[in-house]
Amino acid sequence: MAYPSVDAPYGLKPINLIGGQVFAGSTRSLPIQYGYATDIFYGEFVVLSRGFITRASVTTGTGSNQVTGIFLGCSYTDPVTKQKRFSQYWPASTLAGDAAAVVADDPDTVFKAVVCSATTAIASGALAMVGTNLSMINNTGSVNTGNSANAVLAPTATPVSSILPVRCVGVVEDTAFSVTASGSSSGTTITLTGSGLPAAIPVGTSVAYVASNGQLIQTSSFVTAAASAGATSVTLNSAIAVPGSVVAIPSASTIVFTQYPEILVKMNLLVHGYYSSTTA
Repeated sequence: MAYPSVDAPYGLKPINLIGGQVFAGSTRSLPIQYGYATDIFYGEFVVLSRGFITRASVTTGTGSNQVTGIFLGCSYTDPVTKQKRFSQYWPASTLAGDAAAVVADDPDTVFKAVVCSATTAIASGALAMVGTNLSMINNTGSVNTGNSANAVLAPTATPVSSILPVRCVGVVEDTAFSVTASGSSSGTTITLTGSGLPAAIPVGTSVAYVASNGQLIQTSSFVTAAASAGATSVTLNSAIAVPGSVVAIPSASTIVFTQYPEILVKMNLLVHGYYSSTTA
């Protein structure tokens, strides 16, 4: 089992920049309007509206232009204590005239995010998703932690090429974990023998198998429907595709199901407002 385990989504967290460049914590300070009436949590999309930062609602459909960046906290003068406060999130309707958001606005920033199948149900990314566009799930953040609960939506089919909020640029190995079973495949169906799956696997789980020479072969396929412990049939997004005309997992193979609860993403070019020619 991977450590630490991932049990809930947290929005988007900056990790580095594309090309392996370091994210050195560079951000932009942008104003929040006095009394803005919506909570903004750490890790959420924000946009500029009439010069002020507002929360952007991510959707499972196409992304909207004009996203400015990711909210990473704020500061303001507390209207009750009159003291400067630094907060993980913006409390809705705060009557502060000097509120400023910390925003990671570099369009090249790579973020870490949790993959969910619906709301906050942890699912999986897969190696086959790297380079594809993915949707996101809009969840309500926590006033206790100040963190977002937004997540990347695990696709139930081969990811589409249309404009979606984020592009997958990698998987997070540190929190990945695997289960193995014996079986074979035909088309988009894996048939397991013996006692079947030793543990449940979620949608998006990456699939590989062990070759006769002991090497691990990635299949470029992932699971499209969650399967429970003991299941003897698993459905894939597409048939196995391995160089050398391998289109199926051979009989009695050791099949490796790897769950990647976290992946790396960046905002798509036409979603980020800095690359849109349409005015905010």
